[in-house]
This record gives sequence, structure tokens and C-alpha cells, in this order.
Amino acid sequence: MSMRDVKVCLLGESGVGKSSIVMRFVADKFKQALESTIGASFMTKTILVDENTYKFQIWDTAGQEKYRALAPMYYRGSSAAIIVYDVTREASFLAVKGWVNELQRHGPSRIVLAIAGNKCDLEDLREVREKDAQEYAKEIGAIFCETSAMTSVNVAELFQAIARLLPPEDATDSLDQQRGGSNIKLRNNRSNRGRCCGGGPAAGDDGGGLQASRRSQRGTSYPS
Repeated sequence: MSMRDVKVCLLGESGVGKSSIVMRFVADKFKQALESTIGASFMTKTILVDENTYKFQIWDTAGQEKYRALAPMYYRGSSAAIIVYDVTREASFLAVKGWVNELQRHGPSRIVLAIAGNKCDLEDLREVREKDAQEYAKEIGAIFCETSAMTSVNVAELFQAIARLLPPEDATDSLDQQRGGSNIKLRNNRSNRGRCCGGGPAAGDDGGGLQASRRSQRGTSYPS
């Protein structure tokens, strides 16, 4: 059985939980306090999805503004990008559009785009409605999923959804990269009310999403 290498870049503001999502996915662990990512960190994990093997090469980029200029080094050549926001911080969701615009201008043309609303366990502190984020993801043809790195809700499912939407390996975008990139060409999204990890599956496919379970956790401290 062949193995496919998949480069994934996580983008988003500092403190939204990018490192926690990566740690939960790769090691199935959650730490209340992680050091802030400087520049970028790199981890790998191999998974089996629909009898296909994928080796994810996951780049967790820093959210601090002074490292923003380094982001193109990591998302260029990526098969997928996950833009993470914090459901308890509306400003972090508003920043998602900036990342999407940047990827549209400079990212690979066939990149699979996902938007993850992290910390969905903190329901009592929510500032971003799931419906609003889901509608925006549908508008741009992105996978959408609310996650909790602390409780592990939908973290693995997010990466599985990405694997299912990857274009064929022979559909390369080398020409686009030589030209400096072009607009993202994403598959259409379908609204999956009450489900997570809805993406751009073919017509008739429900995206493999799972019903999100949430826990209300006041005062929980999340690393970045």
C-alpha cells in the first residue's frame, strides 16, 4: 500500500490553540500550558483513511504579528491549510478572513482549506456563533469544524476530512507556484446543520461530519 505525504499548515492568531490541536492529533495529549510557537514547529503523523495511508507533515506557525511575514515559507507547497480561531474570541474569527485573502493571493491553487473553531468546550464563553462560521466556510468552499483540543472533539475527524478532499497526486500545481500562486480553487461546500467537519464532498456525500459534543468549562486555561 502506497503512502502519500501531505503537508498541512496551521494558521491563525496567537492563543487560539493551534499547538494544542497538533499535540492532540499527533500524541493524543493536552497540556494546560505550552510555550508559544516561535516561527514554526513541525510534527508528523501517519493515518489510514478509507484504506489509503497519509503521512501528515504538520507545520504549526506562530500567531504573533512579528512572525507573520514567515508564514508564506510554510503554506507555500502545502496540500492543505487549517485556519484556526477561538470561539470565545470574536477578533480571532475576524482575522480568519485576512488569512483566507492571503492564501487566495499567494497560496497553492489547489490547496484544501479548512476553518477550525477551537475551544468549543467553552460554550459559556462563546463569542462566535457556529452558524456564522459555518456559513462563511460554505461561502468560500472550505471544510468547517468546531474542535476542542482539550476534550479531543473533532480533532482527528478534521484531518480525516482533509484527507478525503485532497486532489489526485498527479494534479500538481507546480506551474501555479512558478507564477507566484493564484486564487484558491476549492470544491463546493455543503451545509451540514448540527454536524462538524463538513467540507466540499461530491454531491450526495454528507462530508463524514460528526455531531459535535461540547462541555461547558469555565475558566479553563488554553495554551496557544
